[in-house]
Amino acid sequence: MPYLIADTLPKESAGTRFRALLNRPEILRLPGAHNGHAALQARAAGFEGVYLSGAAMSASMGLPDLGILTIEDVAFFIRQIVRSAGLPLLVDGDTGYGEALNVMHMVRTFEEAGAGAVHLEDQLLPKKCGHLNDKKLAKADDMAAKVAAARKAARDIVIIARTDAAASEGLEGAIARARLYVEAGADAIFPEALNTQEMFRAFAERMPGVPLLANMTEFGKTPFFTATEFAEMGYAMVIWPVSSLRVANKAQAELYAAIARDGGAHRMVERMQTRAELYATIGLHDYEALDASIVQTLIPQGSPHR
Repeated sequence: MPYLIADTLPKESAGTRFRALLNRPEILRLPGAHNGHAALQARAAGFEGVYLSGAAMSASMGLPDLGILTIEDVAFFIRQIVRSAGLPLLVDGDTGYGEALNVMHMVRTFEEAGAGAVHLEDQLLPKKCGHLNDKKLAKADDMAAKVAAARKAARDIVIIARTDAAASEGLEGAIARARLYVEAGADAIFPEALNTQEMFRAFAERMPGVPLLANMTEFGKTPFFTATEFAEMGYAMVIWPVSSLRVANKAQAELYAAIARDGGAHRMVERMQTRAELYATIGLHDYEALDASIVQTLIPQGSPHR
């Protein structure tokens, strides 16, 4: 049903709903959704939550993932995804867009926009994709202060602390940071760019009782594992952050090449979402029915002489 109807909207906060999914025994699968339409398609496929990647947002705007986006840029994406699909959403909060007060502002803005969870990382600006080299890390105590600030600003939103320390400080360094971040108030930990099954297992064994997030990005340092395999290694959540954008971008590039080559899109029609499929996905007829039900003119009952 259209999100315009208040009675069809969730009664619980996004954070409460995200926690409920996280507390279930099975792993929480969160495919990346880079816009509202992608979120609708994820919901139609049966997913109960989605992830909003900073890299996907940046790329969709024609920008690199270097911390260029602003809090309001991200809030725009959050609103469209939450309004369209209504699913609990985990959002990439990068480095928090500044220091402690900026982190608090980010948490409040994202929560008000409808996010159910946010992760915050311990890189310094200009930040990089977690699977690239030469990442610069913040001091562990400085990151812990950001986590504490996020916790202080949060009402129900889930706070996830990401550490990129494995590449430069080794597994022991990443675990030490993760423990500090949990003490500061993180609800869960995201160890980024682990590159072997043994590392994933060892990290989970050293962090008992703490929900962990695995990142199954393509073309990175992590080998391909399934959601079931991550669950067996001790992980509570898994994201596929940029997959939807990669597939969409590849298809668009092929479309533009076909138009340039063939003088039209006629040879790509079989690869297109049809008009009927588009309208079904966005619920056009539901909106039309809603509009028809409320547009009937009501004549005011005033004085009979006027």
